[in-house]
Amino acid sequence: MQFALNEDQIAVRDMALAFAAEKIAPHALRWDEEKHFPVDVMREAATLGMGGIYIRDDVGGSAMTRFDAALIFEALATGCPTTSAFISIHNMASWMIDAFGSDTQRHQWLPKLCTMELIASYCLTEPGAGSDAAALRTRAVRDGDHYVLNGQKQFISGAGGTDVLVAMVRTGGDGPGGISTLVIDGKTPGVSFGANERKMGWNAQPTRAVMFENARVPVANRLSEEGVGFKIAMAGLDGGRLNITACSLGGAQTALDKARAYMKERKAFGKRLDEFQALQFRLADMAIELEAARTFLWRAAAALDRKDPDATMLCAMAKRFGTDVGFEVANHALQLHGGYGYLSEYGIEKIVRDLRVHQILEGTNEIMRLIVARKLIEGAR
Repeated sequence: MQFALNEDQIAVRDMALAFAAEKIAPHALRWDEEKHFPVDVMREAATLGMGGIYIRDDVGGSAMTRFDAALIFEALATGCPTTSAFISIHNMASWMIDAFGSDTQRHQWLPKLCTMELIASYCLTEPGAGSDAAALRTRAVRDGDHYVLNGQKQFISGAGGTDVLVAMVRTGGDGPGGISTLVIDGKTPGVSFGANERKMGWNAQPTRAVMFENARVPVANRLSEEGVGFKIAMAGLDGGRLNITACSLGGAQTALDKARAYMKERKAFGKRLDEFQALQFRLADMAIELEAARTFLWRAAAALDRKDPDATMLCAMAKRFGTDVGFEVANHALQLHGGYGYLSEYGIEKIVRDLRVHQILEGTNEIMRLIVARKLIEGAR
């Protein structure tokens, strides 16, 4: 187990921190207010290897580890959790092609995904299938060399602003065994998008429904065999849960840093806020919880890199703990700012809004508990 970063890891983290400070943080509030999707900045990040972090290098990927990715996404999220989270989703969708696609599919899609010339969305959730993802109903019927798709996906990050959809669809009977994975060109006739959702946070990336109406997708675009799509989706989510946890910790770290700086400047009852012991204890607890969550994230990332048998459970544990901690730390930072924390110009309320959804997506934290409980009960038999 690793408790300290080596020189290469420090260099990777510092590179991402510098990019976040220069290219992301100065614009984050405006992107949120204007609902601007910063594709140009994300493509700049891709020139530094962040468009295909754990994609193999024969197709232009950086061939780094999940541990490296956790460092990168936490660092990027210090500038804007929303932007970092979308880059993580793009990486997750791209990895599914890398891990489960044929050599032809990998070379067809991944070189442009790694540069983010093409940008990918992950399409699993449906209006009636959120936590119960195996109940999805979007149907793909074989017609010669194509599938004909009909159905709808919901809450799809980047939809309407991305080029590639990695979608889970039903090619067989009910349940997880009837699900397959298709890589879909976003400009395919019969593919359309709903309105950009009005959301509490995550405003710097669009969220839309994706509709399929007799959309024809080549059978050649299917990843692996029919019926293994649910397995592919869940494998992608192990890493996605680590990524979103890292984004929570990066946003929370910025909130903590802002609170520390504010407490040195603000006075009440003739004393600086950081001279009150009760507030010092609050600050200490925030830092302790954040460090515990970071250590847990690192352990889970290392387990996923090793293909540890308990990796899925550890990823679920880290996601539940880390996203809860991230939100609570940001919320405490807002409280320490008093009324100023509620004003948009201080940047704290945006972080709170952005981090709240991390407790819901990539599997709700209730589902994380279910994954852990099932593993514990199975192990006790």
